[in-house]
Amino acid sequence: MSKRVLVGSVAGAVLVGGAAAGFAAASAPEKPSLKNSSAGHTASSGDSAGTFTFVTDVSDDSGVENLNVLAWPTASKLDPTEAELREVDTATCRSTSAETSRCAYTLKVTEKQEAELDAGTWQVSVLATAKDGDTLFVPSAATFDIKR
Repeated sequence: MSKRVLVGSVAGAVLVGGAAAGFAAASAPEKPSLKNSSAGHTASSGDSAGTFTFVTDVSDDSGVENLNVLAWPTASKLDPTEAELREVDTATCRSTSAETSRCAYTLKVTEKQEAELDAGTWQVSVLATAKDGDTLFVPSAATFDIKR
């Protein structure tokens, strides 16, 4: 085989290999992402229950399957794991596009339950799951305060 043919073959292989790598990188699925996250607490009053709310926009190129949410007092140093978040409450998610959903979680708290909650800063941990099975674990997606 002549050097010209060999050099041409190697250059062609590099070019094809580079194009294939570029295509693979371009078509690699994205992980879920969160935007516009917020959390809050409204104290109970008389006959009205108190509420804890968390709202966020979840996006993934395959669409959003669900969002698990856990609120916990920072002082407890709970430090939940991704595996533990698979077993907690799920937010209600509504599609705003093929790739994005607005997810909202509301937990009503009675006056008696609220009296037992720790005052201070609370963390919100979330686990977003996409329709293609990709996940995003965010140990501290938002914070809020419970005041007495």
